[in-house]
Amino acid sequence: MALMETKPVVTNVFEQGSFGFTSITVEKSNESSSPPKPLFIVSPTVEGTYPVLLFFPGTQTRNASYSKIFEHVSSHGFIVVSPQLCICFLTPQPTEIDSAAAVTNWLPTGLSSTLPTNIHPNLQLLAVSGHSRGGKSAFALALDESSLITSLSIKTLIALDPVAGFCGKEIPPHILTYVPRSFNLTIPVAVIGTGLGPEHKFGIMPACAPDKLNCEEFFAECKPPCCYFKAKDFGHMDMLDDVTLMSCMCVSGDGTGGKEGLRACLGGVFVACLRAFLEGESGDLRVIVNNPGVAPVVLDPVYFVET
Repeated sequence: MALMETKPVVTNVFEQGSFGFTSITVEKSNESSSPPKPLFIVSPTVEGTYPVLLFFPGTQTRNASYSKIFEHVSSHGFIVVSPQLCICFLTPQPTEIDSAAAVTNWLPTGLSSTLPTNIHPNLQLLAVSGHSRGGKSAFALALDESSLITSLSIKTLIALDPVAGFCGKEIPPHILTYVPRSFNLTIPVAVIGTGLGPEHKFGIMPACAPDKLNCEEFFAECKPPCCYFKAKDFGHMDMLDDVTLMSCMCVSGDGTGGKEGLRACLGGVFVACLRAFLEGESGDLRVIVNNPGVAPVVLDPVYFVET
């Protein structure tokens, strides 16, 4: 897609935006209008029509554990919808991907009824995303969109430290090819990684984002336009609001800006990518790519491959 050549020298994406927001929990029920999975939604409260970010949580991680990042994104004028897909580590990932597709197909008929009055979703501007195993599910959904999604088109994909497997092996479905630029995607993609994800806690525990199965390989297989950001001083679960069982198993970092700065950084990168790839406004993204030091934590490396 063509991006408008707006060239601000500063960006406000790392600061909270001007839109008020509210959090909404929607439980699954037997009603026909009920979502296929429980949802955690963060929506602007200012009357209007907004693009939608559909976000899949990581393994054994509650969707509400990302609330600070979701609030940051929503305050800049986006609706964030996060279904609870995988609480049990043993849930087969194909089942999780089918559930992700079911929620996506529910959005056109069900999402509006869950939102505040006078808040409308623009599902023509839909981004999919996810963290860890949820990031792989987002890739799998986008790669097989034609057979899984019935009435919507995904416009962009943002993967937060995606992981394809553990202990050196990819879990089914196998989507990595280890061939550069091999993903059959025609949409813009952003991959955000962590520098400490491949490290082993105590030197012996399995890495939470192991080499050859993590953000670096996912980015290598993306076709342009695609971008890559690595929060080099932080770990795979450091962006969560609270400590979980999974986060206790992962190496954690405490780089410049701390975890609050990390969440602001990730929220800002999300906003910059959504503005660029959904709304065609590339200025904020270009500021970050050209001057990563504007971010509240260290981003290294940063790439934006356009062609």
